[in-house]
Amino acid sequence: MREHLLLALSVGALALPLAACNDAKEAATVAQTYGPSPDLPPPEHSWIPTIAIATVNRWADGAKPTAANGMAVNAFATGLDHPRTVYMLPNGDVLVAESNAPPKQDSGFSIKGFIYGLAQSQAGAAVPSANRIMLLRDADGDGAAETRSTFISNLNSPFGMVLVGEEFYVANADAIVKFPYREGDTKISAPGVKLADLPAGTLNHHWTKDLTASSDGTKLYATVGSNSNIGENGMEAEKDRAAVLEVDRASGQWRVFASGLRNPNGPAWNPKTGELWVVVNERDELGNDLVPDYMTSVKDGAFYGWPYSYFGDRVDTRVEPRRPDLVQKAMAPDYALGAHTASLGLAFNTGNLFPQEMEGGAFIGQHGSWNRNPRAGYKVIFVPFQDGKPSGAPQDVLTGFLNDKGEAQGRPVGVRLDKHGALLVADDVGNTIWRVTPSAKSAAR
Repeated sequence: MREHLLLALSVGALALPLAACNDAKEAATVAQTYGPSPDLPPPEHSWIPTIAIATVNRWADGAKPTAANGMAVNAFATGLDHPRTVYMLPNGDVLVAESNAPPKQDSGFSIKGFIYGLAQSQAGAAVPSANRIMLLRDADGDGAAETRSTFISNLNSPFGMVLVGEEFYVANADAIVKFPYREGDTKISAPGVKLADLPAGTLNHHWTKDLTASSDGTKLYATVGSNSNIGENGMEAEKDRAAVLEVDRASGQWRVFASGLRNPNGPAWNPKTGELWVVVNERDELGNDLVPDYMTSVKDGAFYGWPYSYFGDRVDTRVEPRRPDLVQKAMAPDYALGAHTASLGLAFNTGNLFPQEMEGGAFIGQHGSWNRNPRAGYKVIFVPFQDGKPSGAPQDVLTGFLNDKGEAQGRPVGVRLDKHGALLVADDVGNTIWRVTPSAKSAAR
């Protein structure tokens, strides 16, 4: 009877408007949840998680996000099927992973699981996975793709992509697979060869596996998210998860490079320092403004706290048994990105198209919250860097993904620079790749 009562209350909570709770009145300002030293409030505990779903109402014909002053945006490609990440080939072709979560085989029933599933459905995230990579080609250089073709099909929830020489690697939900590639190819028909299994299993809660390669091409770096919010499925289910893995390209053997990262994505190399950076989705159910997502450099052998602590040694008292030994060694991340923003994409500005003051900074795709009131994220931001470190407040690049009714017209995910230095943004709800450039006025340098 209690289970049914909780279920009814939970469903009711989903249907209520934002005025049903007073979280917004108690929330810290957005500015306090960004930066190298965020102002973190005390944790709040509730047996019903905050739900503020942005239901889907996709872009009307000709509609598009709002670009920041001095920037312009256009649709590079439309009519895609849940595009999640983008990758640039050396000849300028753009690859898009059309993907979503694999079927869950071992999730069982729980109140929280039911709420999460309903939230994902209303947020447009419950569509079947297309399981393919599309190739988009802008042959005339006008900033929009004229042709598209299926590059690779029959994948398993692909996300990360990287080309090393003439070998193209895809991070599926359960493995890294390699394919032969020759410049100019528009389709790969050869079967993939598995390089390495990745932590997966029948639960595979955070399924996205992102990917990059070392500058010399000898190593791949794969991100693997946790199998839970805070280890509630048991720490055995978290073996080699919540981590960045270093994979030897020659043998396929891998090791944990850095750990304690709840759901890392967007691995990218800092152009100034050569360090590997990621964006990380932090834990839920500690309140509107805990815990901020973040971006950070990841150091070999470092531990970043999850699930035992956050932002260094701040202990999460919900996690038992406690591990003071790990909390003591937990590294604080470099830069907070706002609580529940679902920051999933990261790309350093290594081109010369944008103004000089943006050189070396980071573009970040924030997919947007479903469990914060008021909502957060749903935009693309830029964080300036100086001497290889974040050096200022975040700046909006693309907004307007939520309409005036709070409905999601789109949700940004992966970000990447194209061959001209323009920013490409994968919008998985809007089924579009957006292209951002300086406007004519700001481009005259």
